[in-house]
Amino acid sequence: MKKLYKYLLNTIPRPWLIRLSYVFRIFAPLVYKGNQVECPVCEKSFRKFLSYGSNVAHRDGVLCPYDLTLERHRLMWWYLQHKSDFFTAQKKVMHIAPEQCFLDKFKAQKNLDYTTGDLMSPIADIHFDLHDIPLEDNTYDVIFCNHVLEHVENDHKCMTELYRIMKPGGWGIFQVPIDYTRAETYEDASITTPEEREKHFWQYDHVRLFGLDYPDKLRAAGFEVEKYDYHQEIDEAKYKKMRFQDDELLYVVRKK
Repeated sequence: MKKLYKYLLNTIPRPWLIRLSYVFRIFAPLVYKGNQVECPVCEKSFRKFLSYGSNVAHRDGVLCPYDLTLERHRLMWWYLQHKSDFFTAQKKVMHIAPEQCFLDKFKAQKNLDYTTGDLMSPIADIHFDLHDIPLEDNTYDVIFCNHVLEHVENDHKCMTELYRIMKPGGWGIFQVPIDYTRAETYEDASITTPEEREKHFWQYDHVRLFGLDYPDKLRAAGFEVEKYDYHQEIDEAKYKKMRFQDDELLYVVRKK
């Protein structure tokens, strides 16, 4: 059963998993009843979270059984709640490749002028290539673009496009998978098969694995970069209960 579960999680596209979760969440509070872990997004507690990830980057106990948030989603939500005015101030927002665990919540916020964009996603409001965004300069107060830049052909070009459409004084969160043991981002254009990409870049459709130089790449595109280290502000028992990734840092970008 455990092998079947792992196979399904790694095989079924995440948008389908999210849709299936609407059925599963009816039973999840009973099946996983407990208070060992908690999700700040759905505000529910469980006996445990589920495992998730490829064979190379598999993690145990990270997937919320109710809304399917992962470590990165819970950390971003925590930051938005406790370190920003995202839920109160008037904001014009562009959300690239919108995560479905956030979509309905952000759409319901009366303070947001909220638009989603993606190359192909059926849940996005508009469709475009991130290398050439067909939108005006200096348009958005806030931009989210999470776990996208490891998929694109030219990450620097995409970063400069995001910088272009951000308003001066605007900010954004662009999360990516980072190997914190690597000083420099690892790329190799000769690695093209899904099997080799998973082996080298942690997932079958990744084309690079970012290293500790990621904030420098953001600065090269024009952004100021702030590092948010949740370890300095949240009690260890609390962040472990929310199952944040132990070594993850959140880089928040800003445009002067």
